[in-house]
Amino acid sequence: MRISDAELAATDPATRQRRSDGVLARLRRLTSGELRRVLRDLTDAQKAELATRWYGFEHDGQREPPGDWRIWLIRAGRGFGKTRAGSEWVSQIARDRPATLIALVAATHADGVRVMIEGPSGLLAVARRGEEPRWTNGRRELVFSSGAVATLYSAEAGEELRGPEHHFAWCDELAKWRRGEAAWDNLMMGLRLGERPRAVVTTTPRVNAVMRKVMAAPGKVETLGRTRDNPWLPDDFVCAMLESYGGTRLGRQELDGELLEDVEGALWTRALVERCRVDADSIGKPVRVIIGVDPPATSNGDACGIVVAALLRDGRLAVVEDASVETPPPAAWAQAVAAAAARWGADRIVAESNMGGEMVEGTLRQADCTLPVVPVHASVGKARRAEPVATAYERGQVVHAGMFAELEDQLCGLQVGGGYAGPGRSPDRADACVWALAALLEGRRKGKAPGVRVV
Repeated sequence: MRISDAELAATDPATRQRRSDGVLARLRRLTSGELRRVLRDLTDAQKAELATRWYGFEHDGQREPPGDWRIWLIRAGRGFGKTRAGSEWVSQIARDRPATLIALVAATHADGVRVMIEGPSGLLAVARRGEEPRWTNGRRELVFSSGAVATLYSAEAGEELRGPEHHFAWCDELAKWRRGEAAWDNLMMGLRLGERPRAVVTTTPRVNAVMRKVMAAPGKVETLGRTRDNPWLPDDFVCAMLESYGGTRLGRQELDGELLEDVEGALWTRALVERCRVDADSIGKPVRVIIGVDPPATSNGDACGIVVAALLRDGRLAVVEDASVETPPPAAWAQAVAAAAARWGADRIVAESNMGGEMVEGTLRQADCTLPVVPVHASVGKARRAEPVATAYERGQVVHAGMFAELEDQLCGLQVGGGYAGPGRSPDRADACVWALAALLEGRRKGKAPGVRVV
């Protein structure tokens, strides 16, 4: 499907609207993939024209959810279209409900004017033809043609929301609210006009006190989204961002919209892991390679942690691969270990032996893996092994040669004393990583020479 300039251009408004409606009807019948291809082929002029329209062009994450909700939290990556969704939601309320009072809350007054009012996706920009909302900066008021009034507030001055009452509210970039709890509490207490007062929150996720409060609020519905979910973004921009930041903590937060929160008492933090990351091509040929294995104790959903760690020529240790496999039979995880050993020329395997050291070694032998297998017992030394490994990270002695999102999530869930508060039932990947790095640390401390590789 292609859209011609003639379909969008017309001198009289009635013909222009009729042609636009026809284009919209055709676009609604397309799948998301087909729509992305059509939008990619549009000329700059066509994109500028269609950007002034909304209904029929919004993507799923920008549509108001059904149900009797009180708070709609749009927690998504940059470029997802959060601001446009908030502006269009407020604008439609103003059209449908004359004399409505709406609160607009930003991190600062300047942010609110720059993004929510005057920005390219702000309330002035999304107004339809014939609508002329009037913004008065001194009064912090935007008056719509219907008579609805939106007042801008700063989260820095939360006491300003003590007293005013509103029918609806739009809160933008909650993650930037430095002292936002008072602003949020006062807003919620004054959100009591009309039969169904509601608030929309648009933000890129970042953990702070007010974000935790909103996440736990009753009557909340949530829309999650990634940067690449917006079909209007140029493909080269999306590809460039993913290539530069994909898999990193910053990318997962700012592009994928993930809420990455550090666990209380965790041995690893997100910032610590990010500080230890290096490019995989920069580490050179390893001096010694060990594979840590955390075999599944059962066949009911447990993964097999398989992590490859190396001693580098400059003395640092590096995590070079997470070869873990999900819910495998013994033959499958043994083959995965053997394949990783062959790829990296490993010296030995360190495997958790709770299910029996001989059984683990026998399973690996069946997969033609002839490397020495060193058993470790988790109940004896899991916490004692993990703590010095975490300390080595803090000292800059360990690097991650690449991105290992699932492994890093589990590392950040390991707690002092041996507890675990990360994703999944068990930190299979993190345990395997600890076994491998602990063995390398011990060998380096004893001045052990590189092992003989078995061919």
